[in-house]
This record gives sequence, C-alpha cells and structure tokens, in this order.
Amino acid sequence: MLGLVLSSASVFGGSAALAADPAQYDGFAEYAKENKMEQSDVGCFVQKCGDQTKALFSNPRGIKGVTCLGRCKGEQACATRCFAEYGSEDLNNWLSCTIEENECVKVPKNVDNSAENVGYTAVVRKFDPKSLVGTWYKTDGLNPNYDKFDCQTNTFTSSAPDSSELDMGIFFRVQRPEEAGGGFWENSLTEHMVVDSLLSDASPAERTMHTEGKMYGLQFDENWYIIGESDGKGEVPPFVLVAYKGHTLQGNYEGSFVYSKEPKLPEAAIPAVREAANKAGLNWDDYFRIDNTCPVGEPLNDSKAGTGTSTTDWIDLVVGEGGVIDWISPGWRGEYKK
Repeated sequence: MLGLVLSSASVFGGSAALAADPAQYDGFAEYAKENKMEQSDVGCFVQKCGDQTKALFSNPRGIKGVTCLGRCKGEQACATRCFAEYGSEDLNNWLSCTIEENECVKVPKNVDNSAENVGYTAVVRKFDPKSLVGTWYKTDGLNPNYDKFDCQTNTFTSSAPDSSELDMGIFFRVQRPEEAGGGFWENSLTEHMVVDSLLSDASPAERTMHTEGKMYGLQFDENWYIIGESDGKGEVPPFVLVAYKGHTLQGNYEGSFVYSKEPKLPEAAIPAVREAANKAGLNWDDYFRIDNTCPVGEPLNDSKAGTGTSTTDWIDLVVGEGGVIDWISPGWRGEYKK
C-alpha cells in the first residue's frame, strides 16, 4: 500500500504541509524502499476487515476508487479528485479499518506531533467566535496542496449557547483536468470546532480553536489560530486571517488562509491582512488567490459513476498501475528493485 497513504483529512477546512514537489513523490516507491510490503498483512483484509472489503469490492466503483488513489501515489490534489469522483461510505470504512484500526497496511507510527502545538505570538486575544457565525468565502491560501480549490465557502453555526462550539459547513469544487474532459465535482463536508479561547485563560501563543475527527475514513487533528480580523465597522472590510497546524497519519502540516464576506478579498482589506500576516511571521506575497467566480454548470457528481466495467477494465483494476495488487504488494513487478 502507499507509504504515505493519504493526507485526506482536513483538506478543506484547513490544510497541510508544504511538502516536496508532489509530482516527484511516489508513495509506492517509498513504501517498497523500506520493505514495508513484507509487513503488510494480506490476511487482515479478509479476517479483520472482511465486511468492509466485501462491501467495497462488490462494486466496480469501489475498486475504481482504490485504484484511483493508488495511481495518485500519495499526491494530495490527485487523491482529492479520487474522493470527489468515487468517494463513498464504503471507501471511508475500508480505509479506516485497514489502515488505522487494524494496520493491515503498515504506516508510520509515533510521529512527533509537538510542532502543531507551537502557536503564534500574534494570536488575536479574546476572539469572539460569534463573529464567525454565518457564511464566509475562503479567498486566499498559503498551501496549494489543500487550499487551492475553487468556489470555497465555509458556513458557521453555533452549537453551544456561548458559541464555545461551532459547526462548520464546507463547500468547494474539485476541477477535473481539461485533458480528462474538464468540468467539476461539488463537495460538501462538515467539521465541529471547539473554541479554546473561551474555555481557558489562553496565552497569546495558544490555539484559538481546534477540530478533530475522521474525514474520508482517516483520523485528523487540527489547531486554528486567529491571527488577524476586522469586524468591518471601520474603513477595513470584514476579514478573518487563520493560521492552522495539525497532523494526519502522514505527519504534521500547517498553512494559512483568509476569510472574507465577498468572493474576492477587497483591496481595502489587503494592507491590514498583510500586516497581520507579517506579525505572525508569514509573508502575504506567498498567498495565492482562490477562484470563487464559480461558473454556472452541472457538476459531475454521480453516485453511479464507475459502476459499469468491462472484463478488460477489471483486469486493469487488479493488475494495472495503482491496482489492487499494488496496494497489497507494491513493487511486485520489480520496478523498485535496485
């Protein structure tokens, strides 16, 4: 299976590590190099995760989802497209059972996650979470692996009387490459946020809020730091500047993004956002613009996509690149032998 399985968690409310060039990363090669295929428990897929494996593999769509992820070889944007096209509860349950719950596939454990608790001295003190309630556009981001999706909105609702807990509805589009026909999938997810700044007398460097749970079957933990804001009552339009740090099975990640009430961050807000970023040790020039123009069109979402498969397709799904055998025994063709 993939050496770096997926950083499929928290891709949307937040994001992940500014890692090496994803185009050059090959999770199967990394896995094979460390001889991890010898540690994979093939019997585990049936003995401990038999129900999940049967449910997933009884439909060609399930195998196509697994194969799609395998062909990504650990590259996050590619994996996100796979979930957009072939995602299902069956796939989530299978990943959770085989990777986290029973370790049918061996992945790195005991990763040092202490870095995610090292905060920012410029965190907004006494942040009022009620100011987040409502819908915001995510307009600019710092981590292209996770924030660079089109048409991003986050909608916050209070789930506690004092707003010490918030539910966040996440919406975004995943573009299909033009060479594959173009178009887009729409995704809607939810996360639950706990506001730490209301629950304790936090120091300036401590997190403002945090979220944890499972997304796409895998565990994630993420800390948010509000490092800048405007309520819009003065000359600066409303914005919230968020920095985040967290971890998944792949290890630690971090980044930052901007919320605005408009699809594009108003020019009048940029000087204040830049100043807040600089105070937190971030460079505003490193952020990229998120495309929230959202052209009208029918999404590609189709719960029956991939259910029709020919005999040739079945063979490719099993022995082709990223296929079932690659998940169980990466390098079985000898491509990673020295």
